Amino acid sequence: MTIPSERLQSTGTSDHRLPHAEALVDIPLPSITDPVATCRYARDETLVMAAGTPGAVVRPETTAEVQELLRWAHGRGVPVLPRGGGTGLTGAAVAPTGCVVVSTERLNRIREVSPDERIAVAEAGVVNADLNQAVAPHGLMWAPDPASWATSTVGGNAATNAGGLRCLRYGATRANVLGLEVVLSDGRLLHTGGRTVKRSAGYDLTQLFIGSEGTLGVITAVVAKLQAPPPPQLTALATFATAHDAAAAATVLARDAARMTMLELLDQPMVDALEAYRTIGFGSGVGAVLLAQADDTPPAASALQQAFASAGANDIAMSNDPGEADLLLDIRRSTYPALRTLGRLLVEDVAVPPSRLPELLDAVHAASQRHEIVTATVAHAGEGNAHPTFVLDDDPGSEQRAWAAASDVFRAAQELGGTISGEHGIGRLKREWLAAEIGDVSLDVHRALKQALDPHNILNPGAIFEPRTDERPAR
Repeated sequence: MTIPSERLQSTGTSDHRLPHAEALVDIPLPSITDPVATCRYARDETLVMAAGTPGAVVRPETTAEVQELLRWAHGRGVPVLPRGGGTGLTGAAVAPTGCVVVSTERLNRIREVSPDERIAVAEAGVVNADLNQAVAPHGLMWAPDPASWATSTVGGNAATNAGGLRCLRYGATRANVLGLEVVLSDGRLLHTGGRTVKRSAGYDLTQLFIGSEGTLGVITAVVAKLQAPPPPQLTALATFATAHDAAAAATVLARDAARMTMLELLDQPMVDALEAYRTIGFGSGVGAVLLAQADDTPPAASALQQAFASAGANDIAMSNDPGEADLLLDIRRSTYPALRTLGRLLVEDVAVPPSRLPELLDAVHAASQRHEIVTATVAHAGEGNAHPTFVLDDDPGSEQRAWAAASDVFRAAQELGGTISGEHGIGRLKREWLAAEIGDVSLDVHRALKQALDPHNILNPGAIFEPRTDERPAR
């Protein structure tokens, strides 16, 4: 399936019947309505999607204010777009024209840190890095660490089930949340889960809302499960002739995930982009790089050496120096900024069983060649989660070619037993492909849940799946 450019460019603006401007004059909270000012709240990092103009932006400071706003919107059928740090890559926070954006930026208090219970209660607008800074003096950390950790929020992490470099060891956000505070579409306040690691009382509503992308409720606070940092780490870097070879080494290492903290793969176009961006010094002829961290023990070092050598690594370097490790991780976190210098990006997020990652990377390379589009890939290799990024140039046809290549990659991931989204979500960008993956019955269940919790379809309408005509926002 391919999305024509004109369909893509209209996705953020014309999906729904939206309220007239006069319907927004009685918003019960202070709001920003000047179109110039609202524009900065109109989009996320999905730069290939056109955004509409929000009718208003509201920045509540308390959960009670979020409740008041949603009661108002529910009664009038006004669409509401929840927004965290705006770092998403699937258009979940791309505004339809006329909606009310609810920014969580002022819901930024850490209500509690309990070292004995290893939990923190943080409001949705708390920045990921700030939560980590607050709990670090207690010898604890908040494990999810997406590339946007310095600006993304814990509410956004939960709403998208964000991942990151440490997922191999600690899991994505859903493995690190014990409970949520959520405001439903009609303004009612829901508390899910609690403070205990084990809980079997009723349905797991916490997991229902994690990854729901603001379509079922507005997350206002998170009960975060904290972790002890990993023991002293050994950081290793190996270069390979091909991404296939690097992925083969990662497949072997992923079998011992208990000792591994991260396995990150960069293919040749990504390495070239980094070299142009900040002169890394990998040298010429590097086909791929595999960056690994494991517990600093002799068995781990031996396993890394053996896996690298058996896959044909050209160069292998290891260090247990924390400063050198930070330098290498900073290089990894520079991949997106490096690619941004090349043009507009279509950033994708597919995942397969880790043993099928070599085949997935082969499919990405083939799609790039077939459709003549520059594609650079970074992968959380231990989890089989790849981010092929398609670089759009000034050629009007490059966007269409990028989507054709992305479609081929989606299909390959599904055929390999994987998914079209490992950690970014569906948003508005990939909803066209959702039904093919989850099937009609699952899609019906999705719609039934949406109807039960948001009967007027006011919460982020158009995200995840296209509503039926009878589910569009009321006026």
